[in-house]
Amino acid sequence: MQFDLIIKGGEVVDPGAGYSGRLDVAIKRNRIAAVDRNIPADAAPRVIDATGQYVTPGLVDLHTHVYHNVTFWGVSADPIAARSGVTTWLDVGSSGAFNFLGFRQFIAEPAAARIYALLNISTIGLTAQTGELANLDYCDVDLCCKLIDLNRDLLLGVKVRIDKNTTRGQGIEPLRRARAAADRCELPIMTHIGYGPPTLPEVLEFMRPGDILTHCFTGGDMRIVDDNGRLLEDVKRIWDAGVVMDIGHGGGSFSFKTAQAMIDAGYQPDVISSDIHQASINGPMFDLPTCLSKFLALGMSLPDVIYTATARPAAVMGMQNEVGTLKPGALADVALFKMAEGDFTFYDVFMNPYKGTQLLHNTLTLLNGRELPRVPSEPPAPWIELSQAQQSLIQNRQRPSDYCC
Repeated sequence: MQFDLIIKGGEVVDPGAGYSGRLDVAIKRNRIAAVDRNIPADAAPRVIDATGQYVTPGLVDLHTHVYHNVTFWGVSADPIAARSGVTTWLDVGSSGAFNFLGFRQFIAEPAAARIYALLNISTIGLTAQTGELANLDYCDVDLCCKLIDLNRDLLLGVKVRIDKNTTRGQGIEPLRRARAAADRCELPIMTHIGYGPPTLPEVLEFMRPGDILTHCFTGGDMRIVDDNGRLLEDVKRIWDAGVVMDIGHGGGSFSFKTAQAMIDAGYQPDVISSDIHQASINGPMFDLPTCLSKFLALGMSLPDVIYTATARPAAVMGMQNEVGTLKPGALADVALFKMAEGDFTFYDVFMNPYKGTQLLHNTLTLLNGRELPRVPSEPPAPWIELSQAQQSLIQNRQRPSDYCC
């Protein structure tokens, strides 16, 4: 036998590697071995029939919170990975210097999913719902850099949430300190925006090429478009210079109005990420495939949508040769999807409806060439109370899983 596993008959969608069409994918050990037409079925002991399905690289989610049972926001990655196709997770700021070692020992290392992190400039991370930047004593540049230098295999940059609830009167100083730590470590920062103060122009002054502006399609008063839906000139300047625009849907950070204005003007996000956490997983975000489906409804093509959740975030993480691709030699992370066709209603974080006709539904997830087992979803954390809108979505069978079984 030449290979260990062959995925046959599917429609491969891997724009980053240039693969498109009816192709077979062969796996040897934990690596992609070949992508070609009509690979003989007898070349492997196991064959997966992907007829009628899309075959993509394992999805790369650039904005997640998976410090489960320790932080306010954290969800368990593995059960979601198995049913969403997300094989590489970037946890952004759930841990700070004081609790990163626990994240490493009890979350990242035992997980089946591949998990990396950005270290919060606040030493306490996201233990609580918000307010981690309110005490500047927690914004310790030296300690942040020390933890990064000791854990560069997992820590890929610095995270800072800049909005009125998190900064609590400290203004732009926490971002200034995050910038200093990132520059010293020669790594990027991811900056969260939403509702000021501080103001968006104050934030943009600290953004450099390679940095990530997350919640870029927010509907808050730090949004990147003016009242007429036009992209702000300062935002265009940093975007053109190489700052990465990341969706980070979450539970309070995605507006169809902003997104529609941007798409209509020809501006597509660099990365579509979920910002999956305890308060978003029960809707209206749900999971990364649902986020991608919303952008199909907004008019993006399937290859463009897949690119923003595979090759592009992999490149942002500096892992473009390992994940987010089906190129031979890459890690054997593969996701299979069915596309449901029908009349679907999607919602942004303000519960504004948006009609769509396509919904991506994951049917199989392979990580390192092995199928991830599906297990039941976990209940919300005891401190999470589902909103009336979320309860209504569930009661009225508006979860993505209700459409695709």
